[in-house]
Amino acid sequence: MLELRTSANQQVTPLNVAIRKRRATQGFKPDPIPDVLLNEILESALLAPSGYNLQPWRFVVVKEEEARKRLRKAAMNQAKVEEAPVVVIACADPNSWRKDIDRVIRLGQEAGQIEDEQTAEFIRSNATKYLSSTDTRLWATKQTMIAYTQMMLLAETLGLDTAPMEGFFEDQVKKEFDIPEDLIVLALLALGKSGKADRPFGGRFDLDDLISLDKFGKPYGGS
Repeated sequence: MLELRTSANQQVTPLNVAIRKRRATQGFKPDPIPDVLLNEILESALLAPSGYNLQPWRFVVVKEEEARKRLRKAAMNQAKVEEAPVVVIACADPNSWRKDIDRVIRLGQEAGQIEDEQTAEFIRSNATKYLSSTDTRLWATKQTMIAYTQMMLLAETLGLDTAPMEGFFEDQVKKEFDIPEDLIVLALLALGKSGKADRPFGGRFDLDDLISLDKFGKPYGGS
């Protein structure tokens, strides 16, 4: 079983410390999150990798006490939703690429990444061809969860605690927060300072249980 342990050759950085110490926080203090930290966390999500730079994620930041109470009802009455000073609703927009492809190309042109109209048309054509023939709900979900994870881990490195949450009624969340019907509500992320002790680390499977080398089923053999 993979354990939380350190070794002489382990590389210690704020990020891998945060990854090893992160737990789903069981309860939060009411202490507010400074805007400078919250903005940095949110911006980290927007800087996540994105296919064709189409950025199909949409986030709703829930801060007001009354709004958090409403979200708690839609989230199976989980107390931490109301306790945390901030809860982020992570949504994916499977159809955003149709609206945003031209805007993304303009951004690339302004940044000097797309140098001529031939390159712009090549990107537009490739993106349209791929996304017209793929499951865009799955595509947008994968993209958004990368951004969501990036936000969660930066919060941990900044000294905050987090609780990723999947327990909610999507239709109720959409209704309470005016989220368009064609978006997908994927997860909630509660942010703040922990008010309860973390549960003990539950352990993880070993590398060879889940990771293969060169072909599926061949043990990785990592130490």
